[in-house]
Amino acid sequence: MVQILTFPSSASATPESAGNVIVSGSYGGEYNAWHAAKWKIRGVVLNDCGVGCREAGIKGLPYLDRIGLAAATADVWTCHVADGEHMLAHGRISHINASAAKLGCRVGQTVAECAGLMTRGPVIETPPPEIAGGKRYVLREVPGEPRVLALDAAPMLAPEDAGAIVITGSHAALFRGQPDNVIGPALLAVFFNDAGVGLDGAGINRLPTLDRRNVAAGTVSADSAPIGDARASYNEGIISHLNQTALGLGGKVGQPLREFVDQILTLARSGSLPRPP
Repeated sequence: MVQILTFPSSASATPESAGNVIVSGSYGGEYNAWHAAKWKIRGVVLNDCGVGCREAGIKGLPYLDRIGLAAATADVWTCHVADGEHMLAHGRISHINASAAKLGCRVGQTVAECAGLMTRGPVIETPPPEIAGGKRYVLREVPGEPRVLALDAAPMLAPEDAGAIVITGSHAALFRGQPDNVIGPALLAVFFNDAGVGLDGAGINRLPTLDRRNVAAGTVSADSAPIGDARASYNEGIISHLNQTALGLGGKVGQPLREFVDQILTLARSGSLPRPP
């Protein structure tokens, strides 16, 4: 029997996904579309994360049409980012690809209806095309200063990143809305995409949890920089939300992210960074 399986992100999908349909809390870009399609599935529903700059939140749909895999996105204002179960229970479809349309999927359907129609589709065994995203970059590395890193996905963090300023291409949602260990290292600061914020503020609910660890954190607007592209967030992103720790460092909503990163580096050089309590 074909199943509809839920995951907080496509990267957390498992081999049991093969032959089934995935509902993933991930944004609907190529990176998450690739992670889903590699399991040889029948269809996938992702989150549109507000669509955003250069339509990054739905770019995975035409990408998956290239192999004939049915794909759709849920409206971020109808369900929670990073929570496939909530999407399946509450989400409404905002965009579909041509392969999904052939199965009867339509904009405005519930996610459950759309995913149910996808169970009737064929298993797509064609490997998904290679993608360009999903990488780590060192933006700045000066002896005696915090490193500045760009990670297209927050789970790429490594223990050696402790003390760095990290810009991620990821949303700032908690997986399934619950505490998790995605931000493991003790970072100086970390920034995300706000994923359109969405229902119940799910796209930014990680920020206050980082205050408890004295980690400055914020988001750039999804309309200012494409979700999934950390370097674009650094170069183009405009700050939309900050936690209390980041506000204490002088960050401001509406400020270019790159400008705020420079402010933090200036504080670090002068020895003026507040000490952890």
